[in-house]
Amino acid sequence: MASAKLVPELYCSDMDRSLRFYTEVLGFSVRYARPEARFAYLEREGAEIMIEAPGDPRRTWLTGELTRPFGRGINLQIEVGDVDALLARVSAAGVLLFWPLEERWYRRDHEEVGNRQFLVQDPDGYLLRFFQDLGQRPASGASSRGT
Repeated sequence: MASAKLVPELYCSDMDRSLRFYTEVLGFSVRYARPEARFAYLEREGAEIMIEAPGDPRRTWLTGELTRPFGRGINLQIEVGDVDALLARVSAAGVLLFWPLEERWYRRDHEEVGNRQFLVQDPDGYLLRFFQDLGQRPASGASSRGT
């Protein structure tokens, strides 16, 4: 079973709650889990992520105190095939959006790449930016903030 070259591993405060959120709300599937270690490796449309509840302090890699919201300063961009369908799932679950659905174009050299995207926070505050690719177009000349 090959895995991605980069797979973020996110600590969570309540493994059961996080696992339900990622699988039932966001549609990730469990590739494998180690329940005794409070760990799960998740996948959705090729995007891979690991979640884990801190356990053995000798095997918990923290550079500072783990305080909420976790993951301050980062957001994880995750491509999906149908952002509207995912947004409907998220809304049906009553999850509040961190950033509403938008179309955003980002300059990349002499072209722009488009995203239809929204952001949610997981139960521990990690920012997840789900997007659907809108393709490319010639750059309009205006600079754009983002990826």
